[in-house]
Amino acid sequence: MALLTRPLLLLSRSGKVKQLVSTMPVSAGIVRSYVPGETTEAVVDATAALVEDGIRVTLDFLGEDTLDTEQADATVAAYLDVLEQLSARGLTRSAEVSVKLSAIGQALPDDAGYGGGHKIALENARTICRAARNAGTTVTLDMEDHTTTDSTLAILRELRKDFPETGAVLQAYLHRTEADCRALAYEGSRVRLCKGAYNEPEEVAFQSDLDVDRSYVRCLKVLMAGQGYPMIATHDPRLIEIASSLASRYGREQGSYEFQMLYGIRPEEQRRLVRAGERVRVYIPYGQEWYGYLMRRLAERPQNLTFFLRSLVSKK
Repeated sequence: MALLTRPLLLLSRSGKVKQLVSTMPVSAGIVRSYVPGETTEAVVDATAALVEDGIRVTLDFLGEDTLDTEQADATVAAYLDVLEQLSARGLTRSAEVSVKLSAIGQALPDDAGYGGGHKIALENARTICRAARNAGTTVTLDMEDHTTTDSTLAILRELRKDFPETGAVLQAYLHRTEADCRALAYEGSRVRLCKGAYNEPEEVAFQSDLDVDRSYVRCLKVLMAGQGYPMIATHDPRLIEIASSLASRYGREQGSYEFQMLYGIRPEEQRRLVRAGERVRVYIPYGQEWYGYLMRRLAERPQNLTFFLRSLVSKK
């Protein structure tokens, strides 16, 4: 599968292939299965449909590694727009937003002004958090590759001084994450635990699937035993079963944690969990950068390609 990485990355930059993928009936249908649209209106409609089924939502306006202040500003404006439209539709009790800090300025160089990328991202995140609170919802800061972890957690700490409801994301494949879970497992702290999707070196990350799964369970135990609000981001049936068992072991009631899955992945399992009384939230990416997003996710962990293809067949 590693042989697929370079071709997938090359394809991610091809406008011609994007046009082909988005216009061919079969491939366009596949894309819509995972990214409901490019516009705010399309993603709000998708959100409303899920909320009607009792499923909560977090929305990600696609874009990352922004090196242009105008693009960062445009991303902030897109989040303000979607929050306004969610509020107008009465959806903010069930829908929040997820923000990649690199999309709102974190990757800007120090000579970009205003204190460099870190401070620009912090101020832009404040703007989104303020709009989210005014709309009656929250923000979760997505985690990216390991070189941004310290900066992201530092920005989280600053944001939580004024917006303590801001959610964090931790990636189980990093060696450091169990310690980060302990630091964040306090009352009121919302923490999404995922496996991680970036191609990280062995110096900082577990390389085998088994080691990542073991780390995930260790981290999940810390979060379930803590006083915070765990957000269990996985499609793995075995890890979902383990999470349910740990919730029982630690005396957690349904609603004191939630399961999270990607839009279009295992929708029947999402509905099954809702019927069982669990809280479920679906992560919906949207925007014009959907093609690069999809191809990069496959390139970062090419084994995802098999998973995506299998999900198209099973839809469970």
